[in-house]
Amino acid sequence: MGKPTGFLEIERQTSLELPPEERIRNFKEFHLPLLAEEQQEQAARCMDCGVPFCQSGMMIGGMASGCPLNNLIPEWNDLIYQGRWDLAVHRLIATNRYPEFTSRVCPALCEAACTCGMATGEPVAVKENERAIVEYGYESGAIHAVPPPARTGKKVAVVGAGPAGLSVADLLNKRGHHVTIYEREDRPGGLLMYGIPNMKLEKWVIDRRVKILEEEGIEFVLGADVGRTVSAAELEAQYDAVVLCCGARQARDLDVPGRDAGGIHLAVDYLTSVTRSLLDSGLTDGLAVSAAGKRVLVVGGGDTGNDCVGTAIRQGCESVLQLEMMPCPPAARAPGNDWPEWPRVLKTDYGQQEAIARFGSDPRVYQTTVKEFYKNEAGQVCGALLARLESQTVDGRRQMVPTGEEFTVDCDLVLIAAGFVGCEPYVADAFGVDLTPRGTVADSQYATNVPHVFACGDMRRGQSLVVWALREGRDTAAVVDTSLMGYTNL
Repeated sequence: MGKPTGFLEIERQTSLELPPEERIRNFKEFHLPLLAEEQQEQAARCMDCGVPFCQSGMMIGGMASGCPLNNLIPEWNDLIYQGRWDLAVHRLIATNRYPEFTSRVCPALCEAACTCGMATGEPVAVKENERAIVEYGYESGAIHAVPPPARTGKKVAVVGAGPAGLSVADLLNKRGHHVTIYEREDRPGGLLMYGIPNMKLEKWVIDRRVKILEEEGIEFVLGADVGRTVSAAELEAQYDAVVLCCGARQARDLDVPGRDAGGIHLAVDYLTSVTRSLLDSGLTDGLAVSAAGKRVLVVGGGDTGNDCVGTAIRQGCESVLQLEMMPCPPAARAPGNDWPEWPRVLKTDYGQQEAIARFGSDPRVYQTTVKEFYKNEAGQVCGALLARLESQTVDGRRQMVPTGEEFTVDCDLVLIAAGFVGCEPYVADAFGVDLTPRGTVADSQYATNVPHVFACGDMRRGQSLVVWALREGRDTAAVVDTSLMGYTNL
């Protein structure tokens, strides 16, 4: 801790955000980073506390507290303060191979568990410090391709180029195994590429990393839909191990009357269409699902729903309403939600901020769900019947049940962002891999019931965060390496 009194003397400062009225004009990232000197001052707020919960990655109350990657946060905070940026890069990538992703899209579990935040009310700006380190690493050349010095002769196929797939492939390649990633889309990245909008994660960031992976010897086979256009038997015959990292892409749908109306889309399909059109043509090819001039209804109050709100506003929607089944969270921690648990409090994210600026009110409606969709004569959605909900104890469990109050809203476009219910089963079926009742791959320490076939990421654990996918990739790489070599040094 280079400045013992830093947390007392220095106020938290984060990057500036472009005003909503300005940033909704395009799909670019809208955070303006601090100067290096300002970042060093922010790093001085780290207390180097005796028990750094920020890096613990513990499960408390069913939710993660601290970084699942166990990042060496106090260490590289101090290195930033000292101006030792090259060493900070080295210590950051010792635990996190992809900090350019987590520093943009992670909800900052580390900051929620920060002791400084508990003591002063303002946690250390860990996420911004991480981004400053990784961007310095690229600009200075400290982050560059480092091919393995020798090869083991073992071959591994990774199915899926999302964060888990990239993570496991990177480490197995570093170990010296020949790694080939099979990806069904036309670009690597998985949900990083098509599920997260460009204004949260510009896609050149992914391309920059993929270029390094290719220079290090990893081969990408794109447009390869394993289980359909590429057979499981082919991979099992050609490779010593196969790692399935196909995500939890099976979206939860709504089983209500009128669901077959035109203009109702799953959120992941909507977001994918917009990003693909943006990358292919700058949104000029007319292939994106468009919210322009439409009354948009978003079903789901999570991060994906927020992304739909922000995307629809950028497309020029006439209005947007976002439904959330659960009650509105409190503004501050409620009794029983004590630090260092994840704070279950109200968060107004960028999409909601933009809706407030654009339309003058918060788009969220709590304790409400869809009971029926209405169609016009052309079969297109034109409205929805909504039902109010309340929390009740049913068979000993708290559930949201209808109150009997109902009302209608007009809508021309509906985006269903109700989460995911597991992996798309055809890949697992092709390999003969067992699934759990939750729709995830059944495993024992990342190994499936099929010899030499492994699984990690959301496909194994269910819908989760990018940081957990990276952790799963890291852990799985060690298991696969042990199975191939009899030991591991990963």
